[in-house]
Amino acid sequence: QGQLVESGGGSVQAGGSLRLSCIATGNIFSIYAMSWHRQAPGKERELVAGIVGGGQTRYTESVEGRFTISKDIAKKSLYLQMDNLKPEDTAVYYCGSNYRSRMYWGQGTQVTVSS
Repeated sequence: QGQLVESGGGSVQAGGSLRLSCIATGNIFSIYAMSWHRQAPGKERELVAGIVGGGQTRYTESVEGRFTISKDIAKKSLYLQMDNLKPEDTAVYYCGSNYRSRMYWGQGTQVTVSS
């Protein structure tokens, strides 16, 4: 097995940018389905962005046009570029890998956006 380790979270003002990274150790980096999710206090975890084998991406409506998901298969890494951040983007962000029909999660990284 392996682990997913996120980094890049922090505190920014509204309108700022952050770049999240997720690196996979072991053999759990899925070339077919990787994703970013987030969970705000008192809310359920939600899908933010996903990327599949062919490179197709999808985003939840609230981040469309502001966030960009990408991956580097050789580095077993997943990224989330977040621009024009809003206070409602405040949450713990998790990297997810759907590998051999099992979902793996990282430990999460906190993103806080102040107005």
